[in-house]
Amino acid sequence: MTEPLGRVLPSIRAKAKADNAEVLFGDQVGIRSDQVTGRTWGAKGATPVVRRTGNRFSVNAMSAISTRGRMHFMVFTETFDAKVMCRFLTRLVGHFDRKVHLIVDRHSAHRSKSVRTWLADHEDQIELHFLPSYSPELNPDELVNADLKRSLPHTHRATNQAELATETRRFFHRRQRQPHIVRGYFGARHVRYVIDE
Repeated sequence: MTEPLGRVLPSIRAKAKADNAEVLFGDQVGIRSDQVTGRTWGAKGATPVVRRTGNRFSVNAMSAISTRGRMHFMVFTETFDAKVMCRFLTRLVGHFDRKVHLIVDRHSAHRSKSVRTWLADHEDQIELHFLPSYSPELNPDELVNADLKRSLPHTHRATNQAELATETRRFFHRRQRQPHIVRGYFGARHVRYVIDE
């Protein structure tokens, strides 16, 4: 049985402090052209109609956030797998001049042999920690995913994959310039354990 993260987190923090490292939470998200995003309104008694393209396409993203308000991300169009995870980890460690402790869920790509091999070759740069099974509510980065889906334009929807990728990147770039919002994700009731000592 997996130990609750609230009990394990102090030891991760202690290890990160000893390593002069930064602790981040990461997650991946898929965005589809036919999903409902944003909010709209309609006349009383009439169901609102939101026009959208009949084409179906999607993009994916991986992000990582810290309590200091830092956000790192990668938008991609292929399926999320071990190869994509290694690419994200490579980009992530490239942004730091010190070690990173990254907390993620137990997705099969995160635990794959190729990711474990990559981590073994970069153990002085990054260490991976896992959330308990089936506990997305413990990951503050899930709030980034929800924010992204709410923030995508609903008045002018993307008509192709390239537009959707551009809108997704625009969201992440905007949040990178708003560290107070990134820090705010950690204030939600179910993830406050991260900042509560």
